[in-house]
Amino acid sequence: MNALRLWPFFLVALPIVQGCGEGTAARTRSDMSYLYSGGDRTLRLEARIHHESNERSVIYFKLHTADLLYKSTGGEGFHSLVELRYEAFPSWNSKELLDSASTLIKDRAEGPDSDQELIGSIPMRRARDRDLVLRITAHDLYREQESSVLLEVKHGPPGGRQYFLPVAPTGGLPLFDDHQPPGTEVRVRCEALAGQTLIAERHLPAYRLPPPVFSANSPSGLANAPDSVFLVKVDADGLLTLNTGSAGFLHVRSDTSTMEGYTLFTLSEAYPYVRQGTDMLAPLRYITSMQEYDNIRQADNVRSQVEAFWLDAFGERDRARQAIRTYYGRVENANRYFTTWIEGWRTDRGMVHIIFGPPNSIHRGTNSETWTYGEASSLMSLNFVFVRREQPFTDNDLVLDRDPTFKGAWYRNVESWRNGRVY
Repeated sequence: MNALRLWPFFLVALPIVQGCGEGTAARTRSDMSYLYSGGDRTLRLEARIHHESNERSVIYFKLHTADLLYKSTGGEGFHSLVELRYEAFPSWNSKELLDSASTLIKDRAEGPDSDQELIGSIPMRRARDRDLVLRITAHDLYREQESSVLLEVKHGPPGGRQYFLPVAPTGGLPLFDDHQPPGTEVRVRCEALAGQTLIAERHLPAYRLPPPVFSANSPSGLANAPDSVFLVKVDADGLLTLNTGSAGFLHVRSDTSTMEGYTLFTLSEAYPYVRQGTDMLAPLRYITSMQEYDNIRQADNVRSQVEAFWLDAFGERDRARQAIRTYYGRVENANRYFTTWIEGWRTDRGMVHIIFGPPNSIHRGTNSETWTYGEASSLMSLNFVFVRREQPFTDNDLVLDRDPTFKGAWYRNVESWRNGRVY
């Protein structure tokens, strides 16, 4: 599976409608399973927030022109029309709409099959004394399709994570992923810290698997001390240059009195994709015995042995190929949505997503997510509760509330995979 290479196109989107009101009923969706639907989403949307100062914040968004409908303009090429809007709420479950803004984005292309990245920005008003939750929605007005992402906006003095924005080395386009390949030089905008010297700590990678869902143990947090500590300088224009080095992560902060700062992560060259036999082998540990896993790992051709495992489980090549696509599609999906300082497939949510598949519904609280498999009101349903673990490197670290009653469901699903049935 190969990454699609796209050429960037930059568009600044300015608000044309903006409002603020107390007690307005928001158009909320309590079921958030659409957030992790991956390939099922026909309109891909990425977004991040950047605080340029205490008063000014900007929402950056990215769309893919291949997902949009382009209509002929009658001899002047083709164009698309997208509404981009944000809505701000005081918390995850609140219906109180604090602020909103929208803009119309009209893009022109030479043909109807344009395949580029469409990147833009929209300024937002930010409350300096409170956190917010943003719902950002892109609506293709020609195709009548839309997609949403949710972001937390953190208040606080300069130095917090959202005061940093990684950008491309040329052109200054924002990057939407803090995970970059090994040996990459990354420029980071942090205007509020212009001219300051920051503390940088490099941490080595952690290669661990989470315990099963029924275990009495939870995955350990990041306990290892930094491998090295050094100083980095933000220039007068508010630009900082970092090098990812080898695998692990780099954390920068403004002073020794706080751990708040920005973290740049480095995983494998292939991340988030599954490309090599070794990429295929590691996630297979969830459904293999230790002996099976070691036999495959020690084989001369690991990929061939992995494929033999799937063929033995599913009996026919077509069924085995479909199972491989499903299993490793979930691995890649987990990498996109659940990665912290380790790949998403190694996290609790990644493990559940791979073995149990996408849940029927997801309900998100301030510091938790509840995944439901089955009807919400049924006693036969499975409910997995993931609780956020507070730490300075990422806000995406959620840990499963394990329960011994999950043991039967876990082994049933593992055996389903091993016996040629996809759950």
